[in-house]
Amino acid sequence: MASNIDEVTINYEEDGVQIVKELDKVLLSKGSWATVLYRYVQWEKAKNDYGPDRYSIRRYRKVDDEYRQQAKFNISSKDQALKLIDALGKWVKEEVKEEVKEE
Repeated sequence: MASNIDEVTINYEEDGVQIVKELDKVLLSKGSWATVLYRYVQWEKAKNDYGPDRYSIRRYRKVDDEYRQQAKFNISSKDQALKLIDALGKWVKEEVKEEVKEE
């Protein structure tokens, strides 16, 4: 594992084939507990090619100066990603409206 959260990756290779290829990542939070959002593709042996984009949110905890994965949530499709974006957007807008009313 990595001692710096910027070095953490989900790239995974097996028998000379990169099974999981990280395309991008966003650090959502840093510190002794860190949260990372990944965009990646996974090798599909039957197609002999990478599949569609996938997304994963992972939580890491720093233990003995190394970040170790504690939890993960895989977003299974673009449709699920869009539903997640819509729900969060709606909730955040509602919360902002309530904050403005209180001022």
